[in-house]
Amino acid sequence: MPANAAPQHTIGAHVDSTDPLSAAARVGAGAIQFFLADPQGWKAPRPHEHADAIKASDLTVYVHAPYVLNVATTNNRIRIPSRKLLNQHAAAAAAIGAKGLIVHGGHVTAEDDPAIGVDNWRKVFSRAAESGGFPLPILIENTAGGTKAMARRLDRIAQLWDAIGEYEPGFCLDTCHAHAGGEDLTGIVDRIKAITGRIDLVHANDSRDAFDSGADRHANFGTGLIEPDAIAAVVRAAASDVVVETPGDGQAEDISYLRANTG
Repeated sequence: MPANAAPQHTIGAHVDSTDPLSAAARVGAGAIQFFLADPQGWKAPRPHEHADAIKASDLTVYVHAPYVLNVATTNNRIRIPSRKLLNQHAAAAAAIGAKGLIVHGGHVTAEDDPAIGVDNWRKVFSRAAESGGFPLPILIENTAGGTKAMARRLDRIAQLWDAIGEYEPGFCLDTCHAHAGGEDLTGIVDRIKAITGRIDLVHANDSRDAFDSGADRHANFGTGLIEPDAIAAVVRAAASDVVVETPGDGQAEDISYLRANTG
């Protein structure tokens, strides 16, 4: 590749975890993202039925951690199991050859100082480092809602990276979450990279709801409130892998749009 050529990115989709390879083929995905356990549950992931085929495929693989996981919270009944679940999913994702594990930034309660949540994240990486680190990159994802969220606003993300940046965590930028969270997509890649130094993955999603609504509801391109060319501009600027987390019936069209407009 010439020195001045744009980095290549792989475009794929979040797919059903039962048979990710077949799901990828149906929508023409070059990358897949899926859950290894119930996203709303606390059970540890079990070995995937198609693990060998997934590892042998030429697809780029990402795993999304369960939504319930919140390592930032001051609630011990959630934070401690969340740490355990994070470690379990990191090990399981690495075992199938995943390129990264995506984890939501989490939040603290309305009564808490966000600095406590930031420090709880620092402890996660510090403890992992003491035992040799995580077996694959942990990609922290920006989120759409919550005034005490760790990764909704860029100023809070900057606080978080001041605490954990030395451990070189990865970052996943979700366009729907940024829009709904009140961050303008124009120039957002440069603003995030100024904080984190990197964007490892883009979740390219339209938003059903208004700017700064705090609502996490994804839409297929052109059916929500983000202009498709604004999503494509983020993908081009990030030059990272891309996963659409849009409704399944329109995923093939969303992938085709990105391939035609971000190459």
